[in-house]
Amino acid sequence: MAGNIYIGEISKNEEIQEDCFLMKVKVASSFETPLPGQFVMIRIAGLNDPFLSRPISVYSFSRKNNFCLIELLYRVVGKGTQIMAGLIEGSQVEINGPLGNGFEIGSVGKNVVFIAGGIGIAPMSLLIENISRKFPSSSMTLYFGAQEAAAVVGLEKPQNICQDINICTDDGSLGAKSLVTQVFRKDMKKFSPTNTSIYACGPRGMLISLAKILSKSKFNCQVSLEERMACGTGACMGCAVAIKDKKGALGYQRVCADGPVFNLRDIIWK
Repeated sequence: MAGNIYIGEISKNEEIQEDCFLMKVKVASSFETPLPGQFVMIRIAGLNDPFLSRPISVYSFSRKNNFCLIELLYRVVGKGTQIMAGLIEGSQVEINGPLGNGFEIGSVGKNVVFIAGGIGIAPMSLLIENISRKFPSSSMTLYFGAQEAAAVVGLEKPQNICQDINICTDDGSLGAKSLVTQVFRKDMKKFSPTNTSIYACGPRGMLISLAKILSKSKFNCQVSLEERMACGTGACMGCAVAIKDKKGALGYQRVCADGPVFNLRDIIWK
């Protein structure tokens, strides 16, 4: 899904944990409401180094009287995000979006399970907000994993909505000392494939582990992929992933334009 380019004004850019920031950007009221799982491409207005925009998932979105407020949760991982982290209130950024195809939530099961790793909580938060409004009677469970307690971010909104939140860290500094997928695996018997919807976003290793766990089950799962992107519109083919179609034939789809959300079973994990 193609977006439009807007000039946004930063109203807040706060470091909420070490190297993890929450940026709030005001854009024109004509900005299209993003679907959960969609993202924006952001770059500093008037700055050509780095030249390429950075893809950031929409963490939250709201409409005000005469503008829209986009909330972006991001981690500093390179030059581009390092520069973003230094932006102050009033700074201008170019926002292209919303982009990509989001999660399908035309209907959900009685139980809804969210599995997030690290900064993958960002699209999950917007998804949780949307599902809670659309299906208030569904029981929602969140499994969230991070390397350590200091890396646990983005739970402010989910913790007020989800009935059950399971936190785990690699070093055991917060919650269970375990991989998030293993905590979910132990709980799988609590859920029935016939009335449970599963959504996930996180590092590739987490998603590969989840694919193995679900491979012998009848659960369906939608995943949002975290991939490097250059253009964000599908023109460069730099973010293509291997996919099998309904007949099992191999093909490639672009994470930015055809995704970032895919059916977990359609992806050929390497």
